[in-house]
Amino acid sequence: MSDDGCLKKSIANIKQTMKATFNNIDEYIAGFPQDIQKILEQVRATIKQAAPGAEEAIKYAIPTFTLNGNLVHFAAFKNHIGFYATPSGSDAFKKELSVYKTGEGSVQFPINKPMPLDLITRIVKFRVAENSNSKNR
Repeated sequence: MSDDGCLKKSIANIKQTMKATFNNIDEYIAGFPQDIQKILEQVRATIKQAAPGAEEAIKYAIPTFTLNGNLVHFAAFKNHIGFYATPSGSDAFKKELSVYKTGEGSVQFPINKPMPLDLITRIVKFRVAENSNSKNR
């Protein structure tokens, strides 16, 4: 199969996965091509390391980590990994996130570039502290 044919098949798989319903993060990741699975597993491991007490869930049909409420979400798309750290999480790292496409509480990390795992770690740790502080109020 040509590179173009492989790309079209990968895009079709991603579109199909985005429409599916999942019971857990393993099922979500398994629905993607190997290269995307690797990226998703890197993001997942980074979040787990930064928030060891967080629990995994599927919310809004995407992988979610919770700790005293929603912590962060992530998802794969055709050209990027969406990372959702709430508006406060994104605002706290506005300068560092300015090199990426962002929205209110979200950022798009291009799939064809290395994932900024150090930045993801710092954002997750910020969200852990934020959720912990709101719990203690």
